[in-house]
Amino acid sequence: MYSCLSRGLRTKGRLCPGYASSQSPLWNVDPCTHRRPERCLHSRTSAGNLWQPLAHIFSGRAKQLPVAACLMGTSVHRRRLPSAFPVLDEALQPIHNDVFEANLRNSQACQERYIEYMKKVKKGGGENAVKRHTQRNKKMLVTDRLRMLFDDGYYFELSPFAGMGLPYGDIPSAGCLTGIGKINGLWCVFIANDATVSGGTAYPITVKKQLRAQDVAIQNRLPCVYLVDSGGAFLPLQSEIFPDKNQGGRTFYNEAIMSAMKIPQVAVVCGSCTAGGAYIPTMAEETVMVHRIGTIFLGGPPLVKAATGEEVSPENLGGATLHAEVSGCVDHFASVEKEAYETTRNMISTLNFELPEEDEAGVEEPLHSVEELMGLAPQDYDHSLEVKLILSRLTDGSKFQEFKARYGTTLVTGFARIGGHQVGIVASNGALTHNASLKGSHFVQLCDQRDIPLIFLQNTVPTPERTLSQTQAETNTNRLKAQGSMMSAVACASVPKITIVIGGCHGAESYAMCGRSFDPNFLFLWPNARVSLVAPGHSAALAQEEEDVEKINKRLEKESSAFFSSGRLWDDGVILPQDTRKVLSDCLKIIKQQEYQLSKEKIRTPLLRM
Repeated sequence: MYSCLSRGLRTKGRLCPGYASSQSPLWNVDPCTHRRPERCLHSRTSAGNLWQPLAHIFSGRAKQLPVAACLMGTSVHRRRLPSAFPVLDEALQPIHNDVFEANLRNSQACQERYIEYMKKVKKGGGENAVKRHTQRNKKMLVTDRLRMLFDDGYYFELSPFAGMGLPYGDIPSAGCLTGIGKINGLWCVFIANDATVSGGTAYPITVKKQLRAQDVAIQNRLPCVYLVDSGGAFLPLQSEIFPDKNQGGRTFYNEAIMSAMKIPQVAVVCGSCTAGGAYIPTMAEETVMVHRIGTIFLGGPPLVKAATGEEVSPENLGGATLHAEVSGCVDHFASVEKEAYETTRNMISTLNFELPEEDEAGVEEPLHSVEELMGLAPQDYDHSLEVKLILSRLTDGSKFQEFKARYGTTLVTGFARIGGHQVGIVASNGALTHNASLKGSHFVQLCDQRDIPLIFLQNTVPTPERTLSQTQAETNTNRLKAQGSMMSAVACASVPKITIVIGGCHGAESYAMCGRSFDPNFLFLWPNARVSLVAPGHSAALAQEEEDVEKINKRLEKESSAFFSSGRLWDDGVILPQDTRKVLSDCLKIIKQQEYQLSKEKIRTPLLRM
């Protein structure tokens, strides 16, 4: 009997059938407060409490066994270890005033530029395009669609400035909005075409943005919702959209891979799905289509007329009635758009997630105002203040448990909580020296060992150290080896990673601080950030002629800005310093959600050969 029950404990509660059948006459279930009483072993036999003999096997005390009474995986309320981290009392001092005020003026100028860009992208394709979309085509704007779809109309947009300042012109929001929002309490990635921008035409940056959103869904195992209103590819740039590995066809490959990973995907056809765009809704798990405005076909009415001479309406060729009643390509028919988003919310509610109760009452706010981060965002490397000033305005209660505080002091590492989530923080505080790199490597591996997410605050040196002597050469060589060790630790760490570029992102040090190529879950820039091989004004390390230096510096000044970077999708968006704590808290919640999915990958039935 005991061997059967202990085997049940080891196999996640599946009791031995032999024991269950042989003991069924003695098996009586007492009243139980568990959510699934039939799965609980609060039971007695005629010989007394069944747990009495089992207690001697597992713990020696019968009273401890009811803690593990439920053998079938019923959720148990857990509590975190109490935080005993010391407080970072990093108040601003008079000595900081000059630098703080200079940084504040620069941050205010950057914020004005941020607001100007945001207003521009919010206009979509312009006033005429908006009128045509809403009045003639009788469609809702993409922002209105998202407000109807998500809880309280709130969503967190990724890379809103993508597509701005490109060689082929400004493409507001890259022609599609992507981001993350809650549907019935569940975080979901969304990819929504904006048909006011060139009629929903896909440019190379559009494809890149869609693929990045799918990467976010894959990396964080988030359900994905597609709002499809696409006019197909922009043919003059087809060579940058169609042929390569990470171009147009990758979208459909990702859909298949996500399905195999049991990542839910649903689609709303709220406009045209022509050519390649027709595969997005047909490859999704569930699709809802809006009557009269939604269409799916490989070739539209003009192509049919050119090929056969037959005139056919879009609705008869590929409308919602046809696909809901005849082809079966869609699963739900919606008379109007509002009904489509209600149906989508209902579809999401069928997903097999068990979310915990949200309790933010115990989360402590920082001791210092987050608004002060505006004056701590460095306008350049020479205006960088102690990074602990920033940490004390980001972490819960301004608490921080520093790791190796006296070693490699140009890198600050330690543990903290942000929004109630425990994190490991790796923050630039100067050049990434030999000792700092070894310290960073040790700390990253420690967090990986303990399954603690990592937050990188990046502000790297503007130019690499020059080699002017043999002693300097030896120092630089040792530094390179240590930095390589840290890069390996960061690349191989399996825990979630979030990077915030708070200043400079230059050279090889940016790789060790989990730059874009090291695949962080999320990467954001402050508006003052600079992203380039070397910082503006430091190009003498790359060129010898004075004319070349001046030319390169001018180019670096333009191409290193946070808005230039975000326009090319080298990051997940520009965020204001005072919003950083909220963004980090949301990202940590989003990353954690995958733990609550109940439907996991199933063991496949082996192929039987005759």
